[in-house]
This record gives sequence, structure tokens and C-alpha cells, in this order.
Amino acid sequence: SATNATVSISKHPSRAGWVLEASQWLPKPVDEVWPFFADAYNLEELTPPVVKFNVVTPKPIEMFAGTLIDYKLKIRGVPVRWRTEISVWEPGKRFMDRQLRGPYRWWEHEHTFEARDGGTLCGDRVEYYAREERCQGHLRLPGRAARCDLRLTQGPFRSPAHRMRHLGSPADRDRRFFPHIA
Repeated sequence: SATNATVSISKHPSRAGWVLEASQWLPKPVDEVWPFFADAYNLEELTPPVVKFNVVTPKPIEMFAGTLIDYKLKIRGVPVRWRTEISVWEPGKRFMDRQLRGPYRWWEHEHTFEARDGGTLCGDRVEYYAREERCQGHLRLPGRAARCDLRLTQGPFRSPAHRMRHLGSPADRDRRFFPHIA
């Protein structure tokens, strides 16, 4: 089963915003794990159902640096359209997507895949900054920004490691969210 999941959220070191980092070891080789994560349509299956996440870009999506992908989802019941661009594409190693339009002021997400101990260490690094108007109508006030940004991340992407659990055992898939983010 999938093991050694870690998740952390911290302030961005050089600009306003946040950094979410997650990693998890999966007991499958990179050549089995990579195709699953490289298919944008698997996000529909891996994202928590409450978000009603749908890829609207027609199939098949050819993945390469410069690919544009459109989604629709709901954050706390509010419909949102999201467009990302694949900014880096290194098959079997890593890819990055960045938001061009969506619920964040900015969003950059790096996915990494490393052969380790007979399996794959999957990593996610998300750098993001939420928009004030998407924080349940609250204005950004001192002391509230972290809570608002964290809630937004918990909406569509409760935890990148949550998505990784899909490749683990059925018991892993049944436990949807990590306790340190819930």
C-alpha cells in the first residue's frame, strides 16, 4: 500500500502566498505511476467528489509544454472555471502546471516522480496565492489570510497526496483526507 505520506503548508519565502508540499511513496514503478498522473482526466477521479471537478478540454489531451487544459469545479458550492498550462513536461520525471485563469491570484504546481526503494516517490509542490473574493466573501484581513488560503486549497485540492492515495490499497482510497489538513 501507499506509505510515508507527508504534507506541509508554509508561507512562500519570497512573495505573498503559500507553498504546499506533499510526498508519498507508492509501491509501483515509475513506468506504471507516470501514465496515470500524466492523464489529466484522472483528476476527475482523484479530486474529492464534493468539488465536482470536471475536465472540459476534449479528449484526448496531448501532453507537452504549452498544453492548455480547461476545467470546471465548485469551491464551497460556487462554480469556477479554471485554465492551466503545462509549463514543463519531462516524461517519467516531472511536469508542471500553472494557472492562467481560475480561483487563485497565482498557482504553480510541480509534480515529481522518482524511482526509490522498488517503488515511486511522488512529490507535489504547489505555490499559490488565493483571491480575496473566493474566501467566502471575507476581505483579506491580517491573521485571516492563511485560514482563507488554506480553505481554498482544501477545496479542489484537499491534499495532493490525497490524489496519490488512489494508487494505493482500497483502504488508502477510503481515507480521503489527511488529518493534519482536515
